[in-house]
Amino acid sequence: MREINISGKKRTDVGKKATKLLRKEGYVPCNLYGESTEDGKPVAMSIAILAKDLRKAVYTPHVYVVNLDIEGELHTAVMKELQFHPTTDALLHIDFYEINETKPITIGIPVKLNGLAQGVRDGGRLNLTVRKINVTAPYKNIPETLDIDVTSLTIGKSIKVGELKFEGLEMATSKEVVVCSIKATRKSNAAAQATEEA
Repeated sequence: MREINISGKKRTDVGKKATKLLRKEGYVPCNLYGESTEDGKPVAMSIAILAKDLRKAVYTPHVYVVNLDIEGELHTAVMKELQFHPTTDALLHIDFYEINETKPITIGIPVKLNGLAQGVRDGGRLNLTVRKINVTAPYKNIPETLDIDVTSLTIGKSIKVGELKFEGLEMATSKEVVVCSIKATRKSNAAAQATEEA
């Protein structure tokens, strides 16, 4: 997984008024859920990060491990929950979850289709149904993308999550979910008909 370094500051006042003021100053209020727990639930540290520093990590197809520097305290985390304004699409809030090299995490990784499918050569259309698949593994084992070879995929066929295997990764998305498929088109139907007639 790619890594990115981001700095932030602790926030002591977490009321609505203080949050509004923070956003006005260009900050995004965030929570960092650490390793420590209280009554079995992770304890959150309230932090604030400049919106401009978060852009590269948020508005991207890539998934990042975030090295957070909170006033000199270093934390390795991933972004789990992101809230956006319903009309302006402005980033309102992020929940970070602290991770380490041994503890498995579940995270959505982008799908990358490789090769020219046989079904496309035959005039069909390749459809990507899911852009990300959830996987579980220690973060050091998680790749930037899940590369799927579609070369042998023919018209009317599909690839499901259950058919995929990646070393060191456990699939967390349902096995029945279709990742991609080849749909017939007028062109492919006409070609098939011409072949039959011939």
